[in-house]
Amino acid sequence: MERYALEEYMQQLQEKNLLLQHNCTRETGVKIIRNIAYDSNKTTQNTLFVCKGTNFREAYLDAATDKGAIAYISEKDYGKSIPCLLVNDVKKALSLAAVIYYNNPANKLKLVGITGTKGKSTTAYYVKYILDEYLRAEGKPEAGIISSINTFDGVINEESHLTTPESLELQMHFNNAVESGLQYMIMEASSQALKYGRLHGVEFDVGVFLNISEDHISPIEHSDMEDYITSKLRMFSHCKTAWVNLDSDNLSRIMEAAGEAKRILTFGTSGTADIYGGNIRKEGFDTIFSVKCDRFERDFLLTMPGLFNVENALAAIAVAYSLRIPEQYMYSGLRRARSSGRMEVYTNENRDRIVIVDYAHNKLSFTKLYEAVKSEFPGRKVYTVFGCPGGKAFIRRKDLGLLAGLHSDRVFLTAEDPGPENARDISEDIAQYVRQNNWNCEIIDDRGEAIRESILTSEPGTVILITGKGNETRQKIGREYVPVPTDVDYAKIYLSELEKGALA
Repeated sequence: MERYALEEYMQQLQEKNLLLQHNCTRETGVKIIRNIAYDSNKTTQNTLFVCKGTNFREAYLDAATDKGAIAYISEKDYGKSIPCLLVNDVKKALSLAAVIYYNNPANKLKLVGITGTKGKSTTAYYVKYILDEYLRAEGKPEAGIISSINTFDGVINEESHLTTPESLELQMHFNNAVESGLQYMIMEASSQALKYGRLHGVEFDVGVFLNISEDHISPIEHSDMEDYITSKLRMFSHCKTAWVNLDSDNLSRIMEAAGEAKRILTFGTSGTADIYGGNIRKEGFDTIFSVKCDRFERDFLLTMPGLFNVENALAAIAVAYSLRIPEQYMYSGLRRARSSGRMEVYTNENRDRIVIVDYAHNKLSFTKLYEAVKSEFPGRKVYTVFGCPGGKAFIRRKDLGLLAGLHSDRVFLTAEDPGPENARDISEDIAQYVRQNNWNCEIIDDRGEAIRESILTSEPGTVILITGKGNETRQKIGREYVPVPTDVDYAKIYLSELEKGALA
């Protein structure tokens, strides 16, 4: 892979109006950059170091210099012995530097970006299933994915901590995909990534805007709903072709912002949609729906439960449409499609207890989940096990508490990535809202014990919803990620224990 001299970074930062000034000499300018880092622990010889982050300290730059940094990018000149490239936006500068360092690998990929308050992960995996069906038939490597669940780039295959990685890691994933011979990369675009410039310099061949609802409002995320919406709408400036869900709230504003894309198309259950879905019905746990567009008109089948997933399936079909994937692979891909930790259904042997494990974690996803349960499992009692993360998205505690109290017969509040807060304090905060609609609310700090209690004390005919963590294998406690069984693991264990108790 070609490496560039420091002067190339300076020139491109200048061309993008990011470079304010520099004190680089001719001798330093011709030095080849062998590494880029914003973490002093990852600094090596001939590193271009980037001073970023609200918690950045000058000592980090000193440590990087000692380890071999030969220049630094910063919004402040610290007067060090190595040159400073002074910029007006260090986050965008990091993104551009990462693109240069990795030789703009996204240009060698078909890049799909998906944003929305709800459904990003499911849609991303639906797209991947469709593409993988097609690629398998062509004898080509599977599609890459960067999601809040998992990251696969041909080299790395691991559980994710961030929905959208920092720009340097993002370009590394793109480069891994290219080096591995992958042709497609699907990724979720979070509001934080859009707000803070992690996607600066990234252009999606196909972008999807699913929906918008209040979320991520906190001092460290978005100050208010306006900031959140504005951040999400930046997605369109990154799209060649943008697909918009006609069933989304704030549609007029979304369509206005979509004008930044080079091409706008629509999907949804409105008759004016370019990809139109209708005649939605259930057959057992399966969902069947009709799709009409200018290329075909046919039925599709989802074996993954949840009527609301039709919206995500339409988005995936829209992406495949733009990528010219034959409809036969759209059908077979969606029929096989799964999204780990999304609407995973487990039952005991006589099927009188149904456990649904789902990542639902905000107002819109909770609303859709309860609507689906009432429609697909009418008349059954509903138990809900959930919590809220610590230190962020504080509005969820009220929204989810009110919804759970309104739609559940019993509520079990428990730990869900408490981070810097005490899990019990978070649960008590949520409980005040649950109890406005339902006093049948218990706090059990240990997540496994909460799930155990919900299953073993349930009555025949109960649907138990376990939300928020899905198939995640770690809990964030303090600053550490602690290994734990997944919600799926817990569901299987305690359904088996329930079955043994019934046979005893």
